[in-house]
Amino acid sequence: MAEGLVGIADTRITSGSECITAKKVMVYQGRKYSYFLMASGLRSLRDKSLTYFEEAMEKKGKGFDKLFKAVNCYSAQIRKVAAEDKEALTESGLHFNIHLLMGGQFAGDKEQKLYMLYPEGNWVEIGEGTPYQIIGSPPYGKPVLDRTLKYQDSISFALKVGSLAFDSTRISAADVDFPVDVVVYKKGSFQMLEKRFTKDELKGNADWWQERLRDSVNRLPSFWSDAFFKEPEKTQRKAGSKP
Repeated sequence: MAEGLVGIADTRITSGSECITAKKVMVYQGRKYSYFLMASGLRSLRDKSLTYFEEAMEKKGKGFDKLFKAVNCYSAQIRKVAAEDKEALTESGLHFNIHLLMGGQFAGDKEQKLYMLYPEGNWVEIGEGTPYQIIGSPPYGKPVLDRTLKYQDSISFALKVGSLAFDSTRISAADVDFPVDVVVYKKGSFQMLEKRFTKDELKGNADWWQERLRDSVNRLPSFWSDAFFKEPEKTQRKAGSKP
């Protein structure tokens, strides 16, 4: 968004028939930097690459002046983990599956940046032409975002739309659920705001949206579909036939 960034991550982790809750978004900030990262895919890859990344940032990350340099640092850790674990995972029938979003701003960045990292360690910058990016579960919330969200929209608007997209995903995907973590960054602030919401806290929001959806369908113009529901016309009586 032109004003800043909004990040939304659920906390459900599935392993076979078991479900646990774990944080999927991490926030790092200091005097002249503030950024978040969130990951999807195998939790073991996320945890190991994150551990390597935090150690690398402690050693050399303090001198970074732009976010892409931190992104490059994480990319190097993904490749390092791939060199160590990819072969064993493949032999076990598992894919080397990890995707990340990193967003925020360093002192040398003119504005906030958002990057998506791939399992191969390469990355792309998410820019004005793509005001959002989804990783993880199938994007059931994508239609909501496509129909409503524009790059010039306010952060407040983006947060509302994002919450509705999350709710759509939560309803349709078994591996997405509350609580949900939200991060908000305002351009040039170098301060990431973070809050966790429970199902009860957002129940009113979900109920309001559900009721409006059903009401909107009822109000949808039906001139194009009326023909399906008209009573069939009675066959005209033959001329001269008795009543």
